[in-house]
Amino acid sequence: MSLWKQQTDLATMNSWNEGTAGQSLGIRFTEIGPDFLRGTMPVDARTRQPFGLLHGGASVLLAETLGSLAANLCLDPAAELAVGLDINANHLRAVQSGEVTGTASPLHIGRTTQVWEIRIVTDVNDLCCIARLTMAVVPRRDRRA
Repeated sequence: MSLWKQQTDLATMNSWNEGTAGQSLGIRFTEIGPDFLRGTMPVDARTRQPFGLLHGGASVLLAETLGSLAANLCLDPAAELAVGLDINANHLRAVQSGEVTGTASPLHIGRTTQVWEIRIVTDVNDLCCIARLTMAVVPRRDRRA
């Protein structure tokens, strides 16, 4: 059984990334399963730190991009919005090149909070980062000025 209250496709989700930090870093949504969202990010000049390794902040940006979208897909977009409350990441392995893949899976989907685990692996499936994202579920407000 699927978690998602919104039905969408990868092309639409990737279009939502246009003009964002995620697009600037080359993040692409690649798979949506019944209880997970997956995406990739290149390890290149946009995402490396000065020592030639994948920047921890880029890994966190991938984690929050995946977890935030997944959290919002679990909600009625006319009534609710999930916003980031806390993120924690452990960087477990250095990555110098290639592409990393993140998979967001829910640990808790509640009425007012959600907790997501995002596992980021290398091209050869070595775990390089694990993150936990807590989202607050808030009522959607009219954003007109």
